This record gives sequence, structure tokens and C-alpha cells, in this order.
Amino acid sequence: MKNLFKHTSSTWVRYSSYEYRKSEDILYITPAADSLPILYDPMENYESLVLDALNLGRLATRADRADQLHTNVMKFVQKYGLLGFMTALPTTPKFMEYEQVYLPKNHFIREEVMQTEDYLHIFFPFEPPDVVKYGVQSRWNISDDKSMMALAMTLADRPMSVNLCCQRRYAEQYDWIVRMLQDWAFTFLTGFLYYLDNERMDDLTREIFQKGMSAFGGSAPTYHIELRERPTLVWDFHSLLLQIQMLFSVMLTDESSTMRCCPNCGRVFVAEYGEDGLCPECRSR
Repeated sequence: MKNLFKHTSSTWVRYSSYEYRKSEDILYITPAADSLPILYDPMENYESLVLDALNLGRLATRADRADQLHTNVMKFVQKYGLLGFMTALPTTPKFMEYEQVYLPKNHFIREEVMQTEDYLHIFFPFEPPDVVKYGVQSRWNISDDKSMMALAMTLADRPMSVNLCCQRRYAEQYDWIVRMLQDWAFTFLTGFLYYLDNERMDDLTREIFQKGMSAFGGSAPTYHIELRERPTLVWDFHSLLLQIQMLFSVMLTDESSTMRCCPNCGRVFVAEYGEDGLCPECRSR
């Protein structure tokens, strides 16, 4: 895994605190007004990131755990930051360089083409950024906030949309985050149960599982080549969402993968030894 993603542009931003806020009866998660940005590299603890996302997705499938889910989603965001839907959904994270935003089919936005201002409003429902579009040109003013100016300078080599996505005013819908977590958990369970029960499945059931797995996917991370000691492939992760999805996909398909689902508590874990059937918590009990 680390060799495959040895060279990445994967730095992400989380804030010191977040809060739930409502706008037009839609529940959002957004950085708190007095929060401070923290830069980190999700690749450093990629296994914990993927496992936390899958187990939270498992919890999201439990209708009787709504209150617990509400609390744990916030804990996940506090630990890793928001997912970055704004840059993950369009055909390119550099959409600010185009006259409009183009969207492939997805679970969250039906429109295939949107005006840039309308698209930004989805993710800035409380206080819009001071951005003006002139065709393919755009102007962004953040002179009123020194900490955001410093963050923008730090991320100056990233697309403007990524920079906007990391600003304090940015917000994501709670239901969208839950739906994404559920999709990842469903994909893992589809693969896990397919091989666990394959010999007992009839052809129709097997085909349903296969179609369910083939539906997983969507936007992929981009890459560029840098001339270092030799031409080097560098992955560009412009959202936490795509980083989790790519890491999860590689972990799931790796021939040496030891990802398991505990039959006792249902928790997803990486077995220390390939034969481990129970998660460490259940095994210790």
C-alpha cells in the first residue's frame, strides 16, 4: 500500500472543533466560528482511517442507533475533517477554471451541469465566500480573516476549489456524510459475504452480489508526473472522500488483505494474523 502511494499530494485539513447547524431544515456540519485549521496527512494512519469509516458506516445501517450515530459522525469529523464533497463530485476538482460545474451521475446532486455560484451555495449555506466569477476567470477575497489567509497561502499550489473546501465557512450535509459511509460499509460487506457464503449461494443471489459490487466507484483521483531523480508518478487527492475510497478499494482487492468482519460484534478489523476470526476486543474477552 505504502509503495503504491509512496508519492502523494494528500495533505488535508481538519479543524479544532465543529458544530451542527441547520439551514432550511437541512442539518450541516461545519467548523465552529472560533476553530483553528490543522493540516495533517491521512496516509500516515490510512488503516485506522478506512476502518473507522467502515465501522461508522456499519453503525449507520442501524435504525435504532440514530442518536449514537449523530454523536459518532461528529467524532469522526473531529478526527479526520469533512469529506470534501465539493471537490470529489465534479468531473474535475479544478471546476473554478471552467464556466460551469459538470457533474457525473451521483447519489447527491441530480443536475449534470450547474452554475458555479449555485454549486458553491450548496457547501456555503450560511456565509458565502467572497468569490466573483468572470467566465473562466475568478477572484477570491479573504482579506478579513488572517488565519484563513495563512491557510490559503499554505495551499496555494492546490486548485482554488480545494482551498475553498478547507475554509472555515465550508459545510457538508449530515445526510450526505451518512449515505457515503453506508455505501462504503455496504461495499465491504458485499465482498466479505460473497466469499464467505459463495458455495451456498444460488446463481441469482450470486449475480445480485456481483451487480452490487460493480455499482461501487465513481470519480477517481488524478495524478501528475514530476521530474525528480527520475520521472515520478504523484497521486493528487483533492478530497478526503476520494482518498478513503481509493485506499479502501486497494485494501479490499489486495491479495494479502486480512480485513475481516467479526462474527461476534460485527466490527470490521485488520487481523494481525490471517487466521484471526474475532476482532481484538472480542478475542481478549
